[in-house]
Amino acid sequence: MTKHVYVFGGGSADGDGTMKAVLGGKGSGLAEMSRANLPVPPGFTISTDVCNIYFQSGNKVPPEIEQETAQALAQLEKKMGQKLGDPKNPLLVSVRSGAKFSMPGMMDTILNLGLNDRTVEALAAKSGNPRFAYDCYRRFIQMFGNVVLEIGKNEFQHIFDGRKKKVKAKFDTDLTAEDLKTVIADYKKLVEKKAGRQFPQDAREQLTMARDAVFGSWNTPRAIHYRRMNNIPDDLGTAVNVQAMVFGNLGETSATGVGFTRNPSTGAKEFYGEFLLNAQGEDVVAGIRTPKPISELKEVMPRVYEQLRGITTNLEKHYRDVQDFEFTIQDKKLYMLQTRNGKRTGPAAVRIAVEMVEEGLIDKREAVLRVDPMQLDQLLHPVLDPASRGSLELLARGLNASPGAAVGTVVFTADQAVERAKQGPVVLVRAETVPDDIHGMEVAAGILTSRGGMTSHAAVVARGMGTPCVAGAGAVEVVEAKKQMQVNLNGKSVTLKEGEWISLDGSTGEVFGGRAKTIDADPSSGYLAKFMAWVDEFRTIGVRANADIPRDARVARRFGAEGIGLCRTEHMFFAEDRIPYMQAMILARTEKDRRKALAKLLPMQRKDFAGLFEVMDGYPVIIRTLDPPLHEFLPKREELMVEIAVMKALKKPRKKVAEKEVLLRRVEELHEFNPMLGHRGCRLGITYPEITEMQARAIFEAAVEVAAKGVKVIPEVMIPLVGNARAWAS
Repeated sequence: MTKHVYVFGGGSADGDGTMKAVLGGKGSGLAEMSRANLPVPPGFTISTDVCNIYFQSGNKVPPEIEQETAQALAQLEKKMGQKLGDPKNPLLVSVRSGAKFSMPGMMDTILNLGLNDRTVEALAAKSGNPRFAYDCYRRFIQMFGNVVLEIGKNEFQHIFDGRKKKVKAKFDTDLTAEDLKTVIADYKKLVEKKAGRQFPQDAREQLTMARDAVFGSWNTPRAIHYRRMNNIPDDLGTAVNVQAMVFGNLGETSATGVGFTRNPSTGAKEFYGEFLLNAQGEDVVAGIRTPKPISELKEVMPRVYEQLRGITTNLEKHYRDVQDFEFTIQDKKLYMLQTRNGKRTGPAAVRIAVEMVEEGLIDKREAVLRVDPMQLDQLLHPVLDPASRGSLELLARGLNASPGAAVGTVVFTADQAVERAKQGPVVLVRAETVPDDIHGMEVAAGILTSRGGMTSHAAVVARGMGTPCVAGAGAVEVVEAKKQMQVNLNGKSVTLKEGEWISLDGSTGEVFGGRAKTIDADPSSGYLAKFMAWVDEFRTIGVRANADIPRDARVARRFGAEGIGLCRTEHMFFAEDRIPYMQAMILARTEKDRRKALAKLLPMQRKDFAGLFEVMDGYPVIIRTLDPPLHEFLPKREELMVEIAVMKALKKPRKKVAEKEVLLRRVEELHEFNPMLGHRGCRLGITYPEITEMQARAIFEAAVEVAAKGVKVIPEVMIPLVGNARAWAS
């Protein structure tokens, strides 16, 4: 019989850290930590296979798996000495998703499952802290209502904030037990109104609904989008992790936090993370409260801090990689809730790989394999020009959540980001991002949030995408309804509206008003240079770059390119001083007129190729002869039609109108329903051999000219869409 539910806790586990495909990253980490006898609250993991079975069975779990889950729950109840839904001694659990590959924000966690109108009273009596019990219940209703019943978070938050405002409470913790009872009553009314049913009071029904919501989250638009963005297969499925609750919100001797064994932004070997006193886990990542650096935990609870450091250091040595961990402290007792290989920026990935080799944790080959090629792209991002930033007004400081410079126009919603990014770079500004913002975050040049910390949704996703991000900029107030942001700056209020320019420094956390200049990063020194030297030891192929102008070729050489693999000559003709001659050549009706226009283009082309050859001294340059859809060089058909209509309406001179009509007819003649079947590739040179003749002359005259200066020239000419010399000759 195939096993589908895996139990962990109490120094043992059914699975282990190698079973990510079955248990997901979170579940395999919990199993491995349990086997190592770390302080892990017990629980069980429903495997990723069940997710696929759930969808194949019409969104149902077969009876035999339901029975296996019930047996695992019974084991958990026995370990804890509590029962789910027991009105006298209730077991409370958390429910979390966990796929093989980390997918931040796929589904929010549900905490305190098992609370209802009766068990909350038992929790209050058992803890001797009614405020704590009702705080747990209101959190559970809010999480369950949002994740399972699909009621907007903001609707719950509106009720909660309204109560705080009414009683003049500055912080969430200022609300009393009676205040929280009122909030709970209002939450339940909201659930009944929006879901058309009362909030479920049966704890086992709650668990079933939460499990099914986890499975359902695998196919939400945001999860599908994230998988496509990161090339994650759709058939992996997600596991469901059910774990006994421990409480970080029992008072000032309790806390919750998240962290990394090394800095995920820079790669520095430092204990890195955040925590909140008297809070539950979601408070840290949701951005509702701004957390404290984990270093301050040493002052508050020194014994727990040292224990946490010892455990996480050993976890890094065990996994031989940076660990992203979650923990809860209940009345000064530490519990580990998760460990997994931590996401990191490109610069951090390279630094960590290099330093772990130097520390003897991994070898060079493994270091090279650990850095994703896409992460190296992040090291090529520009930074703010110091002179430029000095002339701009510093608006705010936040957390340097993801490095790099971002300059763009302000937008306040993900949809606006997608729309405006078509016209130019945008910076997405939000109070806090949510998983549904993923499509806007993907196209944004940078992300700015007024709330949240280094482990908030915005920070984690931005780092994974290599997008600069400043989080937790508390001086920024986002007024989405008015499409503007306000900043309290030195006693005065500064307002930036949608479409205005803003500059972010994701490495320092600074936010500037206006449009800064940027400068390129230097790849020739530091960790990247050492890492790429190791790459050269293992690679078996040459690396060339695409470059059409000397400036790009220079950058390519600086980054180690061993030649130009493709110079697309059509890109050379779009310059303002060349378009008129290109258009004249296209519009020419005779070979004589065509050659006249080509004679103007010849010296320009010769200069282009000479510049490339000089930069690539001693390295090959593949030049592809002209391969354009010719209509791209001409005005758009629709624009010409409008222009002609306007000229006629204004009774412009007939000669001027006739010139435009001739141009329109030529555009229509060159229009191609399928450009690949038109004058693409060698077909252009076959129809108009004088074009290929001009380009060949420019290439070889440039080669002779540059070689005469002592430069080693290696020109290679590509005739597009030709398989061999015979095909071209025929």
